[in-house]
Amino acid sequence: MAREASTSRKLTYTVIGWSIGLLIFFPVIWTFLTSFKTEGEAIANPPSFLFFNWTLENYHEVQDRSDYLKHVINSVVISFGSTGLGLLIAVPAAWAMAFSPGKHTKDILMWMLSTKMLPPVGVLVPIYLIFRDYNLLDTQLGLVIVMTLINLPIIVWMLYTYFREIPGEILEAARMDGASLGKEIVYVLAPMAVPGIASTVLLNLILAWNEAFWTLNLTAAKAAPLTAFIASYSSPEGLFWAKLSAASTLAIAPILIIGWFSQKQLVRGLTFGAVK
Repeated sequence: MAREASTSRKLTYTVIGWSIGLLIFFPVIWTFLTSFKTEGEAIANPPSFLFFNWTLENYHEVQDRSDYLKHVINSVVISFGSTGLGLLIAVPAAWAMAFSPGKHTKDILMWMLSTKMLPPVGVLVPIYLIFRDYNLLDTQLGLVIVMTLINLPIIVWMLYTYFREIPGEILEAARMDGASLGKEIVYVLAPMAVPGIASTVLLNLILAWNEAFWTLNLTAAKAAPLTAFIASYSSPEGLFWAKLSAASTLAIAPILIIGWFSQKQLVRGLTFGAVK
């Protein structure tokens, strides 16, 4: 009886898990299917799920109208650039807070996290004016700086949490063996925190890749990433749902593929130190 109850419980949890997963993923599936419809079928009521005239016309028009590759390159440069710069700043900061905490370390961490609650539109004007004066508008460097600043609190918090799980005695032993601060971080701390660092990198890549507010307000054409590429399919004449879905599919495909192949590393990093 106990074995049957356990099997039934596992089956119930499996069904619930799959149901929630499909519910969350349904918008992506619907966008993908809509991208293969004509504009008339895309707005048809009731909508058709699988039985419609499949076409690649929307993808051809998207490619002809926009330079998709240029937007991809901009997204890659901005996402990876901001992630790399963020790590260069966050790793030493998280190390100091985790292994050499001061009286107000927790207060500083809470203050950093509180900045994520600030509405972006509240600081748009000063940042825009600063970027204008330093010729950073519509540049990859400008967006790298912005993405780094807005995601830095999360990077520091995550790395701080992971570093706290590493015994300080190991770092003390490295110092006794003559390791400098740089070698301590690079050769001792970083290898032990690889799962946490990897999950932090993946999360920051996703956040930077999906950021739309700053990209739409600080770029025009030269440095426009894929979020601006999607927004270009909204016009005063209305939304072209099929073409918009094709553009969205092309925009989210790279990050979905990266996330799919990195899911084990991401889960491992997010649960780093959870089980002793």
